[in-house]
Amino acid sequence: MKSPMERARRLGRALGVFVLVGVAGLAAARPSAAAGKPATAARDSSRVLADSGAARRAIDSLFGHSGKLRVKLVADPRDLGLSRIARLFGLRDAPEPGIYEATDSAVARPFSLIALLPFTAKRAGKVGSYRVGSWPSEGTAARSATSRNPAGFIRVTKDNQDTRVSEHFRLRDFLTKDQQGVWPKYLVLREPLVDKLELIIDDLAKRGVQVTRMTVMSGFRTPQYNVKGVGTGGRARDSRHQYGDAADVFVDNDGDGRMDDLNRDGRVDHRDAQVILDAAERIERSYPTLVGGAGLYRATRAHGPFAHIDVRGARARWGS
Repeated sequence: MKSPMERARRLGRALGVFVLVGVAGLAAARPSAAAGKPATAARDSSRVLADSGAARRAIDSLFGHSGKLRVKLVADPRDLGLSRIARLFGLRDAPEPGIYEATDSAVARPFSLIALLPFTAKRAGKVGSYRVGSWPSEGTAARSATSRNPAGFIRVTKDNQDTRVSEHFRLRDFLTKDQQGVWPKYLVLREPLVDKLELIIDDLAKRGVQVTRMTVMSGFRTPQYNVKGVGTGGRARDSRHQYGDAADVFVDNDGDGRMDDLNRDGRVDHRDAQVILDAAERIERSYPTLVGGAGLYRATRAHGPFAHIDVRGARARWGS
């Protein structure tokens, strides 16, 4: 069994290769002074960085608490956290909005740096030809830090929609369920939500509930889509789905489009959604930074039972 320090050193060495591959990909779009750095120098630098506390924190931030994140979302290049990440990737300048992929055989998993399109790119309720509407705080002061306008958008195309954001999820899983023929689409997503979902999957596995497929019934919802369901018994006007930190999910290992029998009582009902919510409770106790909302929804004629999970920053519970 390797010690945490040794695992960190190995990750540091792996990230040394991430730097080289990532810069090679970036060089095609924008020249970089780091592109010609010798491989040995980069690896030596990564070993030094891996032994520092700052580098270890940067590495942790890349893969999340779950160790299963596969993206780093970049909104503001002036952010202190980003500057550390940028050094690990060998970046000198802020990348243009887009997805920059890097892979490394030592860790056998993909990783992408996603530079967001700024929120200011939205015009008259649209980003390009994609309708998004207006966020609750536009034109007025935000009631709280969690209700501020999103930092930016992920540009999702037919070609990049299968980009992994984590071990079990891809970009397309979180897209708003409308405007099917409009491309590119634009997505708001926060890494802590994806990290929390992965931790829930791990927690379920530890209790004998193996999850190969967790379906996102509803992920990001643009304000213009969300408002269509606002009303009694419908969506909240300030729904967390608009901020990319909420998802309605169910476990669907058999791919039939409905919740599986998670508690093995021979039925599929709200008690199976409760199994997911119980896991969310345990995760929030272990990771207070991922605290948020958890709601139980019973089956209707339109859908099976599901669980709402979010990372709004304050505890909220509903449904029974």
